[in-house]
Amino acid sequence: MKRLPTILICLSTLTHLQAQGKPDYINSIGMSFIEIKPGTMVVGKFQPTTSKFGFLEQYRKNESDDMGLPNLPDKDYKVSDELSRKAALPGFSVTLSKSYFIGQFEVTQAQWKKVMGNNPSYFKELPNADQHPVENVSWKDTQAFIKKLNKLEKGKATYRLPTEFEWEYAARAGATDDMAWKDIQATAQIAKQTTQPVGQKLPNAWGLYDMLGNVWEWTQDYYNEKPFADSVPVKKGNQYVLKGAPFYGDVKNATYMTHAGGPGSKYDVGFRLVMEKSKE
Repeated sequence: MKRLPTILICLSTLTHLQAQGKPDYINSIGMSFIEIKPGTMVVGKFQPTTSKFGFLEQYRKNESDDMGLPNLPDKDYKVSDELSRKAALPGFSVTLSKSYFIGQFEVTQAQWKKVMGNNPSYFKELPNADQHPVENVSWKDTQAFIKKLNKLEKGKATYRLPTEFEWEYAARAGATDDMAWKDIQATAQIAKQTTQPVGQKLPNAWGLYDMLGNVWEWTQDYYNEKPFADSVPVKKGNQYVLKGAPFYGDVKNATYMTHAGGPGSKYDVGFRLVMEKSKE
């Protein structure tokens, strides 16, 4: 039996993916952007819960397996519940007052090569590597890319990394809670041995691909050495914030709610851009 579907997937182009996602702007090197409208979200909300029932018992019941396990003893439940209450965070409201354009995809190896003339990626020898996200790039590397891209696009648009709040707002796409595991599986490139071509999973509700999984993504904010962002971003630090999750992660750590600090493992870190159109 011929495997035509596999051949077609390998030959699919970024242009085809863009047509499906209806980008709001495409620049001179084929980078597509989605306009994100102003809005408000709650950041840093953490409400851990405790159950008297063993996790494995609940899991087995969900799987129609009646093998039983002892429930959590009352004294242990009380301790666990108390610790959960102490760890809870109410979160804080963040308002994005202006619209902005964010990359529909992570910056690809092909796009990096067009601008920089080289390819630093660890996974550059993979089949169809040009459509994989560029990785093995530091925060300073992204600034060099942005500087050159701004020269190429002078008079048309200017580019920068997203702030952490811009990134998270776009990734949430209107959601107020963390994603369900089945939705993560449908949209995130996780549990892989390498990066994957961009745009192969479903986009989020606002048409953005791979916001979770594939590569961690740099933002322009300093890392505060905490699991969650502060209401006012810190003004200095030792490293910058990474958002999303890597290709080898799983559903438990693929989330837009928390953040990490670079440099990561290098081969698992890339980026996407924010674009501001020049005034006509």
